[in-house]
Amino acid sequence: MWCWVGYMNPHKLTFGFTHDLPFAMVTAIIVIFGYIISREPKKLPINSVTIILFLFILWMFITTCFALDQKDAWVKWDVTWKIQLLNFLMMMIMTTKWRIQAMVWVIALSLAFYGIKGGIFTVLTGGGYHVWGPDGTFIGGNNELGLALIMTIPLLRYLQTSMKKPSYRMALAAGMGLCFISILGTQSRGALVGMAVMTLFLLMKSKNKLVLGLILALSLPVMINFMPEEWSSRMSSIKSYEKDKSANERLQSWRTAINIAKSRVVGSGYQGMSQVNTWLAYYDLDDWDFNPHNAHSIYFEVLAEHGVIGFSLFAALCVNVWLLASKIISLARKNPENEWIGNLAAMIQVSLVGYFASGAFLGLATFDLYYNLIAVLVILFQIVRKSEVDKELKTTDGDPSIQQPVSFVLPVRNK
Repeated sequence: MWCWVGYMNPHKLTFGFTHDLPFAMVTAIIVIFGYIISREPKKLPINSVTIILFLFILWMFITTCFALDQKDAWVKWDVTWKIQLLNFLMMMIMTTKWRIQAMVWVIALSLAFYGIKGGIFTVLTGGGYHVWGPDGTFIGGNNELGLALIMTIPLLRYLQTSMKKPSYRMALAAGMGLCFISILGTQSRGALVGMAVMTLFLLMKSKNKLVLGLILALSLPVMINFMPEEWSSRMSSIKSYEKDKSANERLQSWRTAINIAKSRVVGSGYQGMSQVNTWLAYYDLDDWDFNPHNAHSIYFEVLAEHGVIGFSLFAALCVNVWLLASKIISLARKNPENEWIGNLAAMIQVSLVGYFASGAFLGLATFDLYYNLIAVLVILFQIVRKSEVDKELKTTDGDPSIQQPVSFVLPVRNK
């Protein structure tokens, strides 16, 4: 329920007083209450990923205390810590295969809703308009929606491979195709780059590489040729970025982010780069022709807002998450029963690649989908590791060459 409200944001599709009701907060309170009264064993997995994530959250709190714009910084922190609280609860609650599968279904279909709707809109309008997400959410902008759909397609691919009925597989394939079209319809150049990288890794991680490669080779050129001339002109500006105003603004913001990190150990804090005073203090070009805006990159966003220490923790988190996914895939191969774990971890890796590639040009360092996928990987690692331990115990119990511990029963004398 929390994932559905958080990703699909159904209340943002309404009008009147329901549009701004805090449904996510109400759902979170119910989740926390259920967690408290539940008698299930609750244990937070401790590994390199969870430790680095906790340290990163702690450092973000410290940088918020010293933020240049205290008012907006604490508003952003209020959103961040709530997301991370539910993220850690997720690691302790979603501990079974059924729960993980259900959560992946909800997340994928909630975001695919906008991909399918946007894909149909793009086809009907001939690609003449931008595709946007729901207003007032993480994915409200065209760039942000494009990034979210890039991360969603691999999840749909995983769900497709887990289905046995051809009709279900075809429906999910159609959804993936419309999400591809919707990404093109966002007219986001950063999303286009991320889609290309994600598609390449999707092909590499898939089992039926020949079939999937043939489908992509035939369909993607058709999709691109379908888009109007205005779209082609905008996308081709990637090659001549030095003449593009938007690209130059990104370069300006990245340079400013570096200057902030050099001057302040704690960075500017949340929303610091959106302030005119910040740019006046740290923008070092002579023309002074700038428009205060965010970093437009997850990496420079973290560098500017949380300094070198925050950037180091963020980079360490990215690396350790990738290594954890690779370790899960390796362990899952040893047991046929864990095939679904290996497939899901592989597709999450593809989602991460899309996030890392598109994120280089989009500012979504606090995007909850990234951290929720980290939580899923942490849970998968716990399951696959427990499965390996159980398998070793069964092997030991059934091997007559290994001496079993002898139990002695002392006689009890009746009075």
